[in-house]
Amino acid sequence: MRFWSYINGMKTSITKMLGIKHPIIMAPMFLVTTEEMMIAAGESGITGCIPALNWRSIEELEAGIKKIQAATKAPIGINLIVNKSNPLYKKQLFKCLDLGVNYFITSLGSPEEVIKESHKQGVKVFCDVIDGDYAQKVEDLGADAHIAVNSGAGGHLGNIPATILVPMLKAQSKIPVIAAGGIGEGHGYFSMFALGADAVSIGSPFIATKESKINDGYKQACVDYGAKDIVVTTKLSGSRCTVIKTPYVEKIGTDQNFIENFLNKNKQAKKYAKMITFWKGMKLLEKAAFSASYKSVWCAGTSIEFTEKQSSVAEVVDRFVSGFEKAEKEFESRRNSP
Repeated sequence: MRFWSYINGMKTSITKMLGIKHPIIMAPMFLVTTEEMMIAAGESGITGCIPALNWRSIEELEAGIKKIQAATKAPIGINLIVNKSNPLYKKQLFKCLDLGVNYFITSLGSPEEVIKESHKQGVKVFCDVIDGDYAQKVEDLGADAHIAVNSGAGGHLGNIPATILVPMLKAQSKIPVIAAGGIGEGHGYFSMFALGADAVSIGSPFIATKESKINDGYKQACVDYGAKDIVVTTKLSGSRCTVIKTPYVEKIGTDQNFIENFLNKNKQAKKYAKMITFWKGMKLLEKAAFSASYKSVWCAGTSIEFTEKQSSVAEVVDRFVSGFEKAEKEFESRRNSP
């Protein structure tokens, strides 16, 4: 038996917890993740997580979740922004609990209320973390797993490389660690388990899929651009976020202007400035994602380096699974060579 074969046999703490075949979460992507992507992910043996903010209203959220539930028995994850920038947060939380979603991924704020309310109904809560201190806080609150957001992540990213963050969290934590960021093909997928990860969260490789409803320009940009074309901006949400360096991004720059920066550092104005920046940035992303425009601001991570064509969700999953098997065989060959 090969040393790593138990991993590709999908017997990890996360596959057992969620009842999935492959230890992969299709990461929640603002505006990109669709109901069709969620269904395709579930039918491909993984689980998908969709941002609650991808639906404009609580009524649309309810209809969307019911549509997914009717089409697949796979676990459904919902990503909640839990800070002040999301005024719909509480309504989203309780509606999702009423509908019986399987787990939440919390981002950009304290998960305390989500954990408390979710555990009353047996719903799992995974929390985005970028360092050991915050990881300890959410674990103490009762989180069921860490989403270890490393410095290679697309969208909102961390500061610590996966090679440090994952083993660091494994050493200090009693809950599973899900590696997130910079995983673009099978060797990267394989390597996360060598670091100690219990599962992976993969986003950018799923952007250019036929099940997504974003415009063709955004999808093709993920094919045509690569790792060298990803830059970090604070203009979209006030927090560090990765985007493709299109000509428009080069023109407007990646840093907040003087007034935005001042407001975000002012104690009285910070909460409102953050909210305004977030919603202004989300509207800019929305316009770029669904219409052909010179003003293209497209979120993506460095893992688009390995996106060679537009494909289906199932094909992306197959690429990671077969790539894992290839990496596993190569590792065993080198390991056993004289």
